[in-house]
Amino acid sequence: MLRLHPYEYHRPDTVEEAIALLAEHAGDVMPIAGGTDLVPNMKHKLFTPGHLVSLRGISELNGVDEDEAGFSIGAATSLDTLARHPALLETLPSLARACSLVSGPQLRRMGTIGGNVCLDTRCTYYNQTLFWRKALGYCLKKDGTACHVVKGGTRCVAAQSADAATALLPLEAELRIVGPDGERTMPITGFFTSDGVWNRRIEAGELLVSIRVPRPAAGTRHAFQKLRARDSIDFPMLNVAARVDFAVDGAVADLQIAASAMGSYPRKLGKLTAIAAGASLSDAVIEEVAEQAFRQCHPLDNIPVDTEWRRAMVPVLVRRALGEIRA
Repeated sequence: MLRLHPYEYHRPDTVEEAIALLAEHAGDVMPIAGGTDLVPNMKHKLFTPGHLVSLRGISELNGVDEDEAGFSIGAATSLDTLARHPALLETLPSLARACSLVSGPQLRRMGTIGGNVCLDTRCTYYNQTLFWRKALGYCLKKDGTACHVVKGGTRCVAAQSADAATALLPLEAELRIVGPDGERTMPITGFFTSDGVWNRRIEAGELLVSIRVPRPAAGTRHAFQKLRARDSIDFPMLNVAARVDFAVDGAVADLQIAASAMGSYPRKLGKLTAIAAGASLSDAVIEEVAEQAFRQCHPLDNIPVDTEWRRAMVPVLVRRALGEIRA
C-alpha cells in the first residue's frame, strides 16, 4: 500500500493568508486545491512537502463571473462546475467540453481548473513508485541525471497532459497570478516552457488566482477533441483544440489549433490561417489543414503508447474538430 508521509495542513481564508503561508514555509510547502494529481504524486514520493496550503476555502478563487467582455474563472473552481456551466456551454463550448473529459466524474468534482492549467508533466519513467524509479536509476525529472526518453538528453521532455489548458490557448485566455511581490497577468500562450521538470512560468511562492477568457466574436466557433485509451478516466494521448473566426460572408478569417500531450507544453500550430483565409471551410481546406498539422506534430515516447499511432491520429482529430465547427 502506498502511504502519505507526515505533513502539516493549513487552511487559509484569503489569498493573502495563503501567500504568507507559502512564504513562511518556503522550500517545504505546496499549495493544494483538489489534490487529484498532487496526492498520488505524494504517495509515489515525487513530492514530499512538510506543509500543504489548502485553497478550497478561499472564496476569491471560486466561481465564474460574466460580463460583456468575457468570463473570469476562479482557479479553484471545479472542473465539473465548468463542464456543466450554462454560459460556458453556450459561449465557450470547447472549454466546457475539455473540462468534461478530464478523468472521471469523481475526480472532476474535486479537480480544479487552476490545477489543470498547472498540472505537473507526466512520463512513463517518472510517474512510478519510488521502488520502480530507484531500480531504474531515477530520471532527469526526479533524482536522476539521465533522460530515458531522449537518450543523452539534457532537458526533460515529460508530457504536458492538461485538457483544459489546451482548450484555453485558442481562446486567448489571460492568467492572473499573485505572489509575495504583488500581482501580474500574462497570456496563457506565454505561460508554458519546454522544460518538462517545471514547464510553467510561475514561482513556488505564487498562486494562479483566476483565468480571464474574452468573449468570442459572433462569427467565432470552437471545438475540442481528445484521444485516450479509455474514455472513462485516462490522461490524453493527444489533445486538439480548434478555433475558427468566420467573416460575414462565411469565409474563414482566422484559424487556430493548439495541440498537447506530445511534448512538455501545449502549443499552437503555425501556418494554418494562410491555408484557410478567405475560403470556406470545405473538405479540401480541412484536409490541407490536417496535413499541415501532421507535419508539425511529432509525439515523443514519454507515455506508454506507440508514437507513430499518436502522430497518425493528429489529422484525424483535426478533421473531427473542424468538421464539428463547420457543422
